[in-house]
Amino acid sequence: MRGGPLRWVLWDVKDTLLKVRGSVGVQYSKEAEGLGLSLRPAEVNAAFRKTHRRYSSRYPNYGVSQGLTSRDWWMGVVRDTLSECQVNDPALLNAVAANVFKNFCYAENWEVFPDSKPALERCSTLGLKLGVVSNFDKRLETILRNSGLLEHFSFVLTSEEAGAAKPSPAIFHQALQRCGAPAGSVAHIGDHYVYDYLASWAVGIHGFLLDRDNSHKEGDVPEEHRVVSLDDLPSRLQENIV
Repeated sequence: MRGGPLRWVLWDVKDTLLKVRGSVGVQYSKEAEGLGLSLRPAEVNAAFRKTHRRYSSRYPNYGVSQGLTSRDWWMGVVRDTLSECQVNDPALLNAVAANVFKNFCYAENWEVFPDSKPALERCSTLGLKLGVVSNFDKRLETILRNSGLLEHFSFVLTSEEAGAAKPSPAIFHQALQRCGAPAGSVAHIGDHYVYDYLASWAVGIHGFLLDRDNSHKEGDVPEEHRVVSLDDLPSRLQENIV
């Protein structure tokens, strides 16, 4: 591997190590039901996608550079999502939004992929140090702790903390500073072709693309850089440990 032997592996989290249990629509509808509202998850999902796109465009990376906190950002997303579903009571909107923001820290709202813990354990056994680089808010460390994953990582760097989101090189440069290692001795694994694979290679990190459903069509990802399961990652990494 260029830059010397591999010493670190950086990990994306959402849709790489874990995913939302059920769907956002299911989770929001469940919270709303607890306050007497009846919503259809499919309708909520559609409204969420529309609202999330709008907020991500207008207030990128949780609006950090515009003076927002991630809680402000998510409260707005939830309120506007439910407003799209004809919920108009401000008190109810605020109550559901507050509950959603708080409860998404709990493990029951997340599903850890079956191959996540074995892959993390195997990488540690190989002598590799592990860190997180994720487009996520400040709740991520709590989510990882509650999901039984935090103990595997030497650090967790979120885009909210970094003030920059993937695919920006800035968040990767901050991660490399925490590693105290050159890019050539660091690998990164994630499920997004641009944010994870291309962005990591752009700063000299050895990128791997996780393609769980074997659907990636771009021809510029060599087979040795693509895995369909995290079970396959440790052996790929081991080839570069000397």
